[in-house]
Amino acid sequence: MPALQLPVPKDLLLGKTLADLKLIAARLELPAFVADQLAYWLYKTNIQSYDEMMNISKKARLLLAGHYELGVVASVKVQLSADGTKKYLYPVSNHKFIETAFIPEEKRNTLCVSSQVGCKMGCLFCATGKQGFQAQLSSGQILNQLRSLPERDKVSNIVFMGMGEPFDNIEEVMKAQEILTAEYGFGLSVRKVTVSTIGIVPAMEMFLSGSKCNLAVSVHSPFDEERRRLMPVQHVFPIKEVIDTIARFDLGKYRRVSIEYIVFGELNDTQRHVKELARLLNKIRCRINLIRFHPVPNVPLPPTNEERLLEFQRALNAKGIVTTIRSSRGVDIDAACGLLSTKALVRQESADF
Repeated sequence: MPALQLPVPKDLLLGKTLADLKLIAARLELPAFVADQLAYWLYKTNIQSYDEMMNISKKARLLLAGHYELGVVASVKVQLSADGTKKYLYPVSNHKFIETAFIPEEKRNTLCVSSQVGCKMGCLFCATGKQGFQAQLSSGQILNQLRSLPERDKVSNIVFMGMGEPFDNIEEVMKAQEILTAEYGFGLSVRKVTVSTIGIVPAMEMFLSGSKCNLAVSVHSPFDEERRRLMPVQHVFPIKEVIDTIARFDLGKYRRVSIEYIVFGELNDTQRHVKELARLLNKIRCRINLIRFHPVPNVPLPPTNEERLLEFQRALNAKGIVTTIRSSRGVDIDAACGLLSTKALVRQESADF
Protein backbone atom coordinates (compact mmCIF):
# COMPACT_ATOMS: atom_id res chain seq x y z
CA MET A 1 0.00 0.00 0.00
CA PRO A 2 1.56 3.33 -1.04
CA ALA A 3 2.45 5.79 1.70
CA LEU A 4 -0.02 8.61 2.27
CA GLN A 5 1.18 11.77 0.55
CA LEU A 6 0.40 14.84 2.63
CA PRO A 7 -0.09 18.12 0.77
CA VAL A 8 2.93 20.40 0.75
CA PRO A 9 2.17 23.59 2.74
CA LYS A 10 1.98 26.70 0.61
CA ASP A 11 4.54 29.45 1.08
CA LEU A 12 3.36 32.70 2.70
CA LEU A 13 2.95 35.82 0.61
CA LEU A 14 3.21 37.99 3.72
CA GLY A 15 6.90 38.52 4.44
CA LYS A 16 8.00 38.77 0.81
CA THR A 17 10.15 41.75 -0.04
CA LEU A 18 9.37 43.85 -3.11
CA ALA A 19 12.17 42.03 -4.94
CA ASP A 20 10.55 38.71 -3.96
CA LEU A 21 7.16 39.89 -5.16
CA LYS A 22 8.63 40.91 -8.53
CA LEU A 23 10.09 37.41 -8.93
CA ILE A 24 6.73 35.87 -8.04
CA ALA A 25 4.93 38.04 -10.59
CA ALA A 26 7.43 37.05 -13.28
CA ARG A 27 7.24 33.35 -12.36
CA LEU A 28 3.43 33.40 -12.59
CA GLU A 29 3.59 35.44 -15.82
CA LEU A 30 1.73 38.35 -14.26
CA PRO A 31 2.32 42.00 -15.19
CA ALA A 32 5.31 43.51 -13.38
CA PHE A 33 3.15 46.17 -11.71
CA VAL A 34 1.31 43.44 -9.77
CA ALA A 35 4.31 43.28 -7.41
CA ASP A 36 3.75 46.89 -6.33
CA GLN A 37 0.05 46.26 -5.95
CA LEU A 38 0.70 43.22 -3.75
CA ALA A 39 3.12 45.18 -1.55
CA TYR A 40 0.46 47.84 -1.04
CA TRP A 41 -2.25 45.35 -0.06
CA LEU A 42 0.07 43.32 2.18
CA TYR A 43 1.73 46.14 4.11
CA LYS A 44 -0.40 49.27 3.79
CA THR A 45 -3.87 47.85 4.41
CA ASN A 46 -5.68 45.45 6.74
CA ILE A 47 -7.19 43.18 4.07
CA GLN A 48 -7.75 39.57 5.14
CA SER A 49 -8.15 37.79 1.79
CA TYR A 50 -7.15 37.93 -1.86
CA ASP A 51 -10.72 38.84 -2.76
CA GLU A 52 -10.21 42.28 -1.23
CA MET A 53 -7.34 43.15 -3.63
CA MET A 54 -9.76 44.96 -5.91
CA ASN A 55 -7.27 46.40 -8.43
CA ILE A 56 -5.77 42.97 -9.18
CA SER A 57 -7.65 40.87 -11.72
CA LYS A 58 -9.69 37.90 -10.49
CA LYS A 59 -7.62 35.58 -12.68
CA ALA A 60 -4.38 36.84 -11.07
CA ARG A 61 -5.85 36.53 -7.57
CA LEU A 62 -6.89 32.92 -8.19
CA LEU A 63 -3.43 32.16 -9.55
CA LEU A 64 -1.75 33.69 -6.51
CA ALA A 65 -4.09 31.88 -4.10
CA GLY A 66 -3.26 28.59 -5.77
CA HIS A 67 0.43 29.01 -4.99
CA TYR A 68 0.60 31.14 -1.81
CA GLU A 69 -1.20 31.49 1.49
CA LEU A 70 -1.80 35.14 2.35
CA GLY A 71 -0.24 34.53 5.78
CA VAL A 72 -2.48 36.78 7.90
CA VAL A 73 -3.33 34.89 11.12
CA ALA A 74 -5.25 36.24 14.12
CA SER A 75 -4.13 35.71 17.70
CA VAL A 76 -5.84 32.97 19.71
CA LYS A 77 -5.46 34.52 23.15
CA VAL A 78 -4.72 37.87 24.74
CA GLN A 79 -3.82 38.74 28.33
CA LEU A 80 -4.34 42.30 29.57
CA SER A 81 -2.20 43.67 32.38
CA ALA A 82 -3.34 46.26 34.90
CA ASP A 83 -0.68 48.59 33.43
CA GLY A 84 -2.16 48.34 29.91
CA THR A 85 0.36 45.88 28.51
CA LYS A 86 -1.17 43.20 26.30
CA LYS A 87 0.40 39.84 25.56
CA TYR A 88 -0.90 38.07 22.45
CA LEU A 89 -0.55 34.37 21.66
CA TYR A 90 -0.25 33.51 17.95
CA PRO A 91 -0.40 30.01 16.46
CA VAL A 92 2.32 29.33 13.89
CA SER A 93 1.65 25.63 13.22
CA ASN A 94 0.05 22.66 14.93
CA HIS A 95 0.83 22.78 18.66
CA LYS A 96 3.29 25.66 18.26
CA PHE A 97 2.74 29.17 19.59
CA ILE A 98 4.61 32.45 19.86
CA GLU A 99 4.12 35.50 22.05
CA THR A 100 3.91 39.17 21.15
CA ALA A 101 3.71 41.98 23.71
CA PHE A 102 2.12 45.37 23.04
CA ILE A 103 3.47 47.90 25.56
CA PRO A 104 1.73 51.29 25.60
CA GLU A 105 3.58 54.22 27.12
CA GLU A 106 3.05 57.96 27.36
CA LYS A 107 5.31 58.91 24.44
CA ARG A 108 5.48 55.67 22.44
CA ASN A 109 3.86 52.30 21.94
CA THR A 110 6.27 49.40 21.61
CA LEU A 111 5.64 45.99 20.07
CA CYS A 112 7.93 43.18 21.22
CA VAL A 113 8.04 40.47 18.54
CA SER A 114 9.32 36.90 18.49
CA SER A 115 11.69 35.45 15.88
CA GLN A 116 11.66 31.74 16.77
CA VAL A 117 9.42 29.15 18.39
CA GLY A 118 11.36 28.32 21.54
CA CYS A 119 15.12 28.86 21.61
CA LYS A 120 18.25 26.72 21.51
CA MET A 121 20.57 29.09 23.39
CA GLY A 122 19.83 27.69 26.85
CA CYS A 123 20.28 30.84 28.93
CA LEU A 124 19.78 29.91 32.58
CA PHE A 125 17.27 32.67 33.34
CA CYS A 126 15.08 32.39 30.22
CA ALA A 127 11.58 30.84 30.22
CA THR A 128 11.59 30.51 26.42
CA GLY A 129 14.74 28.41 26.55
CA LYS A 130 12.95 25.89 28.79
CA GLN A 131 10.86 24.95 25.72
CA GLY A 132 13.93 24.08 23.70
CA PHE A 133 14.10 24.99 20.04
CA GLN A 134 11.00 24.11 18.02
CA ALA A 135 11.03 26.09 14.77
CA GLN A 136 12.28 29.13 12.91
CA LEU A 137 9.74 31.81 12.10
CA SER A 138 9.49 32.97 8.52
CA SER A 139 9.63 36.70 7.82
CA GLY A 140 5.87 36.51 7.26
CA GLN A 141 5.25 34.95 10.68
CA ILE A 142 7.42 37.65 12.25
CA LEU A 143 5.56 40.43 10.44
CA ASN A 144 2.15 38.91 11.15
CA GLN A 145 2.68 39.87 14.79
CA LEU A 146 2.34 43.49 13.68
CA ARG A 147 0.09 42.96 10.67
CA SER A 148 -2.63 41.16 12.69
CA LEU A 149 -2.30 43.24 15.85
CA PRO A 150 -5.53 45.08 16.79
CA GLU A 151 -3.35 48.05 17.86
CA ARG A 152 -1.31 47.96 14.65
CA ASP A 153 -1.88 51.63 13.83
CA LYS A 154 -0.78 52.71 17.31
CA VAL A 155 2.65 51.00 17.21
CA SER A 156 5.58 53.43 17.06
CA ASN A 157 8.50 51.13 17.96
CA ILE A 158 9.40 47.50 17.24
CA VAL A 159 11.82 45.47 19.33
CA PHE A 160 12.98 41.94 18.45
CA MET A 161 13.12 40.89 22.09
CA GLY A 162 10.43 38.22 22.24
CA MET A 163 10.87 34.49 21.95
CA GLY A 164 14.04 33.21 20.29
CA GLU A 165 17.46 34.55 19.30
CA PRO A 166 17.00 36.82 16.25
CA PHE A 167 20.53 36.27 14.95
CA ASP A 168 19.99 32.52 14.95
CA ASN A 169 17.36 33.26 12.28
CA ILE A 170 19.26 36.04 10.58
CA GLU A 171 17.99 35.72 6.99
CA GLU A 172 14.32 35.91 7.95
CA VAL A 173 14.96 38.68 10.48
CA MET A 174 16.82 40.72 7.86
CA LYS A 175 13.88 40.36 5.46
CA ALA A 176 11.44 41.33 8.18
CA GLN A 177 13.37 44.44 9.20
CA GLU A 178 13.66 45.49 5.55
CA ILE A 179 9.90 45.30 5.10
CA LEU A 180 9.27 47.06 8.43
CA THR A 181 11.38 50.05 7.38
CA ALA A 182 10.96 50.13 3.58
CA GLU A 183 8.77 52.72 1.90
CA TYR A 184 6.92 49.92 0.10
CA GLY A 185 6.45 48.14 3.45
CA PHE A 186 5.34 49.41 6.85
CA GLY A 187 7.47 52.54 6.55
CA LEU A 188 8.86 52.66 10.10
CA SER A 189 11.99 54.68 10.78
CA VAL A 190 15.11 52.55 11.24
CA ARG A 191 15.58 54.45 14.49
CA LYS A 192 12.36 52.91 15.78
CA VAL A 193 13.39 49.27 15.22
CA THR A 194 15.77 47.43 17.58
CA VAL A 195 17.08 43.89 17.19
CA SER A 196 18.40 42.15 20.29
CA THR A 197 21.04 39.42 20.42
CA ILE A 198 23.05 37.43 22.92
CA GLY A 199 26.04 37.91 20.62
CA ILE A 200 26.22 35.59 17.62
CA VAL A 201 29.11 37.37 15.95
CA PRO A 202 28.87 36.30 12.25
CA ALA A 203 25.16 37.14 12.09
CA MET A 204 25.72 40.36 14.01
CA GLU A 205 28.27 41.40 11.40
CA MET A 206 25.67 40.76 8.68
CA PHE A 207 23.18 42.89 10.56
CA LEU A 208 25.57 45.77 11.26
CA SER A 209 26.67 45.94 7.64
CA GLY A 210 23.28 45.27 6.01
CA SER A 211 20.85 47.17 8.22
CA LYS A 212 20.58 50.58 9.84
CA CYS A 213 18.32 49.48 12.69
CA ASN A 214 19.38 49.69 16.33
CA LEU A 215 21.22 46.88 18.12
CA ALA A 216 20.75 45.58 21.65
CA VAL A 217 23.23 43.12 23.19
CA SER A 218 22.45 40.95 26.20
CA VAL A 219 25.48 40.98 28.50
CA HIS A 220 24.30 40.21 32.07
CA SER A 221 27.87 39.83 33.30
CA PRO A 222 31.21 41.22 32.07
CA PHE A 223 33.14 38.26 33.53
CA ASP A 224 33.81 35.22 31.36
CA GLU A 225 33.16 32.42 33.84
CA GLU A 226 30.10 34.08 35.34
CA ARG A 227 28.58 34.81 31.94
CA ARG A 228 29.26 31.23 30.83
CA ARG A 229 27.15 29.97 33.73
CA LEU A 230 24.32 32.30 32.78
CA MET A 231 24.69 32.12 28.99
CA PRO A 232 26.32 29.13 27.26
CA VAL A 233 26.94 31.24 24.15
CA GLN A 234 29.91 32.71 26.03
CA HIS A 235 31.79 29.47 25.25
CA VAL A 236 31.55 30.24 21.52
CA PHE A 237 31.36 34.03 21.33
CA PRO A 238 32.93 35.68 24.41
CA ILE A 239 31.45 39.06 25.23
CA LYS A 240 34.80 40.76 24.60
CA GLU A 241 34.72 39.49 21.00
CA VAL A 242 31.14 40.75 20.65
CA ILE A 243 32.07 44.25 21.84
CA ASP A 244 35.25 44.31 19.73
CA THR A 245 33.15 43.43 16.67
CA ILE A 246 30.75 46.31 17.30
CA ALA A 247 33.69 48.68 17.73
CA ARG A 248 34.88 47.91 14.18
CA PHE A 249 31.73 49.36 12.62
CA ASP A 250 30.97 53.02 12.01
CA LEU A 251 27.45 53.24 13.40
CA GLY A 252 26.97 56.91 12.68
CA LYS A 253 25.46 59.55 14.91
CA TYR A 254 21.97 58.19 15.42
CA ARG A 255 22.21 54.42 15.41
CA ARG A 256 21.93 53.18 18.98
CA VAL A 257 23.66 50.28 20.73
CA SER A 258 22.02 49.22 23.98
CA ILE A 259 23.50 46.86 26.54
CA GLU A 260 20.79 44.72 28.14
CA TYR A 261 21.65 43.72 31.69
CA ILE A 262 19.36 41.64 33.88
CA VAL A 263 20.25 42.30 37.50
CA PHE A 264 20.26 39.32 39.85
CA GLY A 265 20.52 39.71 43.61
CA GLU A 266 24.13 39.85 44.85
CA LEU A 267 25.35 38.04 41.76
CA ASN A 268 26.11 40.61 39.06
CA ASP A 269 25.44 43.96 40.77
CA THR A 270 28.65 44.68 42.70
CA GLN A 271 31.26 47.42 42.41
CA ARG A 272 33.50 44.84 40.82
CA HIS A 273 30.95 44.47 38.03
CA VAL A 274 30.71 48.25 37.63
CA LYS A 275 34.47 48.56 37.08
CA GLU A 276 34.62 45.66 34.62
CA LEU A 277 31.63 46.90 32.64
CA ALA A 278 33.26 50.32 32.31
CA ARG A 279 36.47 48.69 31.07
CA LEU A 280 34.66 46.39 28.66
CA LEU A 281 32.46 49.07 27.11
CA ASN A 282 34.91 51.95 26.89
CA LYS A 283 35.52 51.45 23.15
CA ILE A 284 31.89 51.75 22.00
CA ARG A 285 29.18 54.39 22.31
CA CYS A 286 26.31 52.72 24.14
CA ARG A 287 23.88 52.88 26.99
CA ILE A 288 22.97 50.25 29.56
CA ASN A 289 19.41 49.16 30.28
CA LEU A 290 19.13 47.52 33.68
CA ILE A 291 16.33 44.96 33.85
CA ARG A 292 14.67 43.65 36.97
CA PHE A 293 14.63 39.87 37.12
CA HIS A 294 11.17 38.41 37.65
CA PRO A 295 11.35 34.85 38.93
CA VAL A 296 10.88 32.02 36.43
CA PRO A 297 9.74 28.56 37.58
CA ASN A 298 12.67 26.23 38.32
CA VAL A 299 15.27 28.98 37.85
CA PRO A 300 17.47 29.32 40.98
CA LEU A 301 18.31 32.99 40.56
CA PRO A 302 17.20 35.68 43.03
CA PRO A 303 16.01 39.17 42.04
CA THR A 304 17.89 42.17 43.34
CA ASN A 305 16.26 44.67 45.68
CA GLU A 306 15.38 48.22 44.65
CA GLU A 307 17.98 49.94 46.82
CA ARG A 308 20.78 47.82 45.43
CA LEU A 309 19.49 48.29 41.85
CA LEU A 310 19.46 52.07 42.21
CA GLU A 311 22.97 52.06 43.70
CA PHE A 312 24.20 49.96 40.78
CA GLN A 313 22.67 52.45 38.34
CA ARG A 314 24.25 55.41 40.12
CA ALA A 315 27.67 53.75 40.09
CA LEU A 316 27.50 53.06 36.35
CA ASN A 317 26.35 56.60 35.59
CA ALA A 318 29.27 57.88 37.68
CA LYS A 319 31.57 55.94 35.34
CA GLY A 320 30.19 57.94 32.41
CA ILE A 321 27.88 55.22 31.04
CA VAL A 322 24.32 56.38 30.52
CA THR A 323 22.34 53.81 32.49
CA THR A 324 18.58 53.50 32.80
CA ILE A 325 16.29 51.04 34.58
CA ARG A 326 13.69 49.48 32.34
CA SER A 327 10.18 49.68 33.72
CA SER A 328 8.69 46.33 34.61
CA ARG A 329 5.58 45.81 32.51
CA GLY A 330 2.95 43.10 32.50
CA VAL A 331 4.16 41.47 35.73
CA ASP A 332 0.63 40.19 36.40
CA ILE A 333 0.27 38.39 33.04
CA ASP A 334 3.10 35.86 32.77
CA ALA A 335 5.60 38.67 32.39
CA ALA A 336 8.65 36.57 31.54
CA CYS A 337 8.92 35.95 27.82
CA GLY A 338 7.93 32.39 27.01
CA LEU A 339 5.65 31.67 29.97
CA LEU A 340 2.36 32.18 28.12
CA SER A 341 3.38 30.06 25.13
CA THR A 342 4.90 27.40 27.39
CA LYS A 343 1.60 27.09 29.24
CA ALA A 344 -0.26 26.86 25.92
CA LEU A 345 2.15 24.18 24.71
CA VAL A 346 1.73 22.16 27.89
CA ARG A 347 -2.06 22.40 27.68
CA GLN A 348 -2.01 21.26 24.05
CA GLU A 349 0.29 18.34 24.78
CA SER A 350 -1.89 17.32 27.73
CA ALA A 351 -4.99 17.42 25.53
CA ASP A 352 -3.29 15.28 22.90
CA PHE A 353 -2.18 12.79 25.51
